[in-house]
Amino acid sequence: MSYIGRFAPSPTGPLHFGSLVAAVASWLDARRHGGRWLVRMEDLDPPREVPGAADAILRSLEAFGLHWDGPVLYQSTRGEAYEAALLQLGKAGHAFDCGCSRREVAQAGLPGLDGPIYPGTCRGGLPPGKRARAARLRTEPGIIEFADRVQGVVAQDVAREVGDFVIRRADGYFAYQLAVVVDDAFQGITHVVRGLDLLDSTPRQILLQRLLGLPTPHYLHHPLVLTPEGEKLSKQTGAPPVDMSDPVPALIRALEFLGEPVPENASAGPPEAILHWVAAKPESAQR
Repeated sequence: MSYIGRFAPSPTGPLHFGSLVAAVASWLDARRHGGRWLVRMEDLDPPREVPGAADAILRSLEAFGLHWDGPVLYQSTRGEAYEAALLQLGKAGHAFDCGCSRREVAQAGLPGLDGPIYPGTCRGGLPPGKRARAARLRTEPGIIEFADRVQGVVAQDVAREVGDFVIRRADGYFAYQLAVVVDDAFQGITHVVRGLDLLDSTPRQILLQRLLGLPTPHYLHHPLVLTPEGEKLSKQTGAPPVDMSDPVPALIRALEFLGEPVPENASAGPPEAILHWVAAKPESAQR
C-alpha cells in the first residue's frame, strides 16, 4: 500500500512550536515510508479564523523545509462533499436533527469525554416547540477499537462515553469530526500522524468511516508540547509564533522533543538538509 500522510492545521493564528512538532512528526513519517505528504487547511470555523493565517502557516512550513506534495486542500471549498455525507447518514437513519441548545444538553446530560453526553431528547424526532438546530450522529452501544502506532490498543464505547455527537453545528458549519473523515478519504490518506489531544476523537472518526463505507487510516498520536502549567501549548495558551527568519533552532528543538537524532553540525542548517538527514535514520522508538 502506498503511503499518503497529511498535516492539517487550523488558520486561527500563525504556526507555533506545538504545531511545528506535529508537522515535523508527520513529514518525517511520510518521508521514511517513501510516501507523499499533503497539507490540508482546516478552515471550517470562520468566526475563529485570523485573516492571513493560512498563508502565514504555509510560508512557515516552507521556511522550515517542510515542503508538501500536491495542492493544498481548503476545507472551506468542501461544503458539498460534507452535505452529501450528511445526507447519506440521514437516509440510512444514522443522523438526526436536534433542537437542543448547549445549555439544555449541559443541564440534562451526564459527564462524558468531550463534555456533557447528549440525553437523547430529539432522537425520536423534534419535540413540540423545538426547531432543528444541529445535526447529530446516532450512536449505538458497542466498542470501537484500534491499534495506535505509539499509544497501543485504544478501545472506546462512543455511545456511552461520548453520546450522539454533533456533525453539523447550530450555526450551519460542519463539525470537524465529519469533515476530517470525508477529506481523509477524498485525499486517500493512509496514515494519520497527529497530537495526543486527538486520540479520544479517533473512535468517533472510525465510527463515521464505517457508517459511510470509507477506509480507516493507520493512526499515530505523538506526545504534546505542554506549557509550564501542564496545558497543551496552543494559541489559546499564548504560544508565540515560530521564527521564520531563523528556523533552525526551533527545528532542532522539535526534533529533540520527538526523540529524533540531530546531526552534529545542525546549527549550520539549512533546514532541508537537517530534515533529509534525519529522515534517512531509523524511526525513533519514542514516538
